[in-house]
Amino acid sequence: MKRILQLALALSAVFHGEQLFAQADTLAIKYAKTITPAELKEHLYILASDAYKGRDTGSEEMRMAADYLIQQYKTMGVGPCNNGSYKQEYPLKKVKIGSSSITVGNGNYAFKKDYYSFGGFDQVDLSNLKIVFAGYGIETDKYNDYKGIDVKDAIVLCFMGEPVDAAGNSIFTGNNTMSEWSDDFRMKRDLAASKGAKAILYIEPNFDYILQRVAYFLDEPRMALDYPKGKNTEEEVLPYFFISPSMGDAIMKAGKQKGVEAIKESINKKKTPRSKVLKTKGSIKLVSEKQSIQAENVLCFIEGSDPALKNEVVVVSAHFDHVGEMNGKIYNGADDDGSGTVTALEIAEAFQTAKKDGNGPKRSVLVLHVSGEEKGLLGSEWYSEYPIFPLENTVCDLNIDMIGRVDDQHKDNEKYVYIIGSDKLSTSLHSISEASNKTYTKLDLDYTYNDPNDPNRFYYRSDHYNFAKHNIPVIFYFSGVHEDYHQPGDDPEKIMYEKMSTIGHLIFHTAWEVANRAERLVVDVKSDFED
Repeated sequence: MKRILQLALALSAVFHGEQLFAQADTLAIKYAKTITPAELKEHLYILASDAYKGRDTGSEEMRMAADYLIQQYKTMGVGPCNNGSYKQEYPLKKVKIGSSSITVGNGNYAFKKDYYSFGGFDQVDLSNLKIVFAGYGIETDKYNDYKGIDVKDAIVLCFMGEPVDAAGNSIFTGNNTMSEWSDDFRMKRDLAASKGAKAILYIEPNFDYILQRVAYFLDEPRMALDYPKGKNTEEEVLPYFFISPSMGDAIMKAGKQKGVEAIKESINKKKTPRSKVLKTKGSIKLVSEKQSIQAENVLCFIEGSDPALKNEVVVVSAHFDHVGEMNGKIYNGADDDGSGTVTALEIAEAFQTAKKDGNGPKRSVLVLHVSGEEKGLLGSEWYSEYPIFPLENTVCDLNIDMIGRVDDQHKDNEKYVYIIGSDKLSTSLHSISEASNKTYTKLDLDYTYNDPNDPNRFYYRSDHYNFAKHNIPVIFYFSGVHEDYHQPGDDPEKIMYEKMSTIGHLIFHTAWEVANRAERLVVDVKSDFED
């Protein structure tokens, strides 16, 4: 019934949106035309050139990119907005595992041989703790691995994945599409943490294959926000480790249990948990090496023209850094996310041009170039925790990440864009987006990844999420993954600038309507994505 009501509201909002756009806004068209393929190309060939060495988070080249954006805003006549600065600086830490060991009973296990972790914890020192096998580490109304067991102050041992039947179908979905429990280790980690566990070990069935793929990254420092002590610190994250099936076997047998495959088969066949406190103890030691660095977001603030509305802020966001240089190869990140960066830059210019002409938006517009997205949405998380403009005054976030290429599903049609999140919190924002496209750009709006059950989980993987989790309406504009995603071949000569310009027009028209309409967007939907 809830979803039927939400659909009815959405259809009503779409109809209302079409009435709003019964006549095209000639001023909006005029300023949208300043977003041109030629200017997008000019900016991107600079920011995604080898001189910027992939704009790695916290690097000198990332600061070069920030300075380039700031210079463009100075040229446009946009002033600083953060106590005389165009930047919001924030602290990061690089954490690398220095030494690590896991001991269970008489067995000693080695990092990068028997187990691995992406770390982020400064130090782990757990001695002689009970080990609790918790099946798949899942708790739902239908199936609960934690029923009847106490994991407080324990090391939890569980399988990756989820229970399946003889045909390989999930017992939760009823088909071969797995639920979000299957691959999201964080859900299992956070559940164990909420029950008082001290660490969690995942038995990874594809351990050898994955270890081979991630071995290089295990030797690289992991980047995290360096929050003030006691506020969302990484030390509060439950230590987690992925272990090989053979290590899992050894631990189970040390605890006087059958091997992992026999237990997994039993759980799947009977569709009931087989959780148990093992008759053995475990110790985990880990010491990390820590380095402190600084990063920054870049802010372009265009103050609204209406005294009654200018305290309300429409955000357009994109991350301007990438992954830098690895193994002697530069990852220029032209599409990811140079495309979003320069499109946001051009959208800012369109609004600033309107303001200079005396036609500026009624509400204020913040073009927010965040950093640290590739390292875990760090810059946008910092902004959402320490906003320059209050979150309660933030109307929406229109986030742009990878809009310059096509994916395999659209090789015969470049006039499309994936829309993610538009209807999840505000039916009005969704209707404005639809009407803007119908009136001005006529792209194919693809909602494939707007499905909460989509295994790619793109809704959680770019900077809009740090606004959505605070109940701020969002739209994520995305063109999909291609063969050069996170590869050194993501270069500016492969970008489709006409496509990028058209998507830029759609975003501008949507932002223009949100910034100038009489009513503020209303949050009238409870998102079906999990927070």
